[in-house]
Amino acid sequence: MSRIQTTLAALAKQNKKGLIPFFTAGDPAPELTVHIMHALVAGGADIIELGVPFSDPMADGPVIQRASERALAKGVTLRMVLQYVKAFREKDTTTPVVLMGYANPIERMGVDTFIRSAKESGVDGVLVVDYPPEESETFAAAMKASGLDAIFLLAPTSTDDRIKKIGTIASGYVYYVSLTGVTGSGNLDLTNVTTMVAKIRKHVSVPVGVGFGIRDAATAKAIAATSDAVVIGSRVIQELESVPQEKAAESVKAFLSGIRKALDE
Repeated sequence: MSRIQTTLAALAKQNKKGLIPFFTAGDPAPELTVHIMHALVAGGADIIELGVPFSDPMADGPVIQRASERALAKGVTLRMVLQYVKAFREKDTTTPVVLMGYANPIERMGVDTFIRSAKESGVDGVLVVDYPPEESETFAAAMKASGLDAIFLLAPTSTDDRIKKIGTIASGYVYYVSLTGVTGSGNLDLTNVTTMVAKIRKHVSVPVGVGFGIRDAATAKAIAATSDAVVIGSRVIQELESVPQEKAAESVKAFLSGIRKALDE
C-alpha cells in the first residue's frame, strides 16, 4: 500500500476523517515552503496537497492564481517543488504529499523523468488537473508501477461513464469538486454533495475527498459527515496572505488546528 492508502485506511479504522490542506509551493516565499508543510502537519494535516505553480491555472480562482503568480515571480519551478518535498522528507517520512498542478510542466520535463523524480523526492501522489481520465491510462499505469497514486477530479457535472472510467484507474483517493466553477467560488449545497458522493461510491472503490468551498470548521465538519476527507485550499492561502511572512507557518498551523478539532469532535 502507498502512504496515502495506508493513511486513509488507518483513519477509517479509527472512524476519523482525513484533513488535506493545499497551498502553492513557493508562496509566500520559497524558503518558507518546507516550514509551512511541517506547520500544516503540526496543525493536524493527514495529507498535504502541494500546488505546482503554473501561469494558466484554469481551474483555480483568483486566490490560488495570485499564489501561483507570486511563486512564479520568485522563479519557482517543478524541479524546485520536488526539492521542497525531498527536504520535507528529511524530517517527515510518514505524511503523504500529493503534487497538484497542470500538464505543461510535467510534459516539458518528460512524463517518465517526472515520475522517477517524484518517486525519488518522496512524492506519494499526483493530481494533474488537465489530464482527462480517458487519456490517462498509460500515465496511471506508470504511476502505479512506481508505487505512486494517480488522483483524479470529479465534479457535479461528471457523468456515470466518467465516474466509472475514473473508478478503473484512480488510486489513493478521488477529489470531488463540490462546486461548478473555479476554486474559492460559490456556496456549498450539502444536499447535492451528499447525493453526488453516494453516486461516486457506487463506481469508485478508493476514498472520496471533497474540496472547493470549504472555508471554516463548520463546513468542514458538515462535509466530513459524507466524505472520507476534506480538502481546504483557497482559505489556507488567504490565511498566508493575511499575515507577515514570519508568522505564516504559525498562522496556518493555528487555522488548521481549529478544523482538525471540529473534525474529531
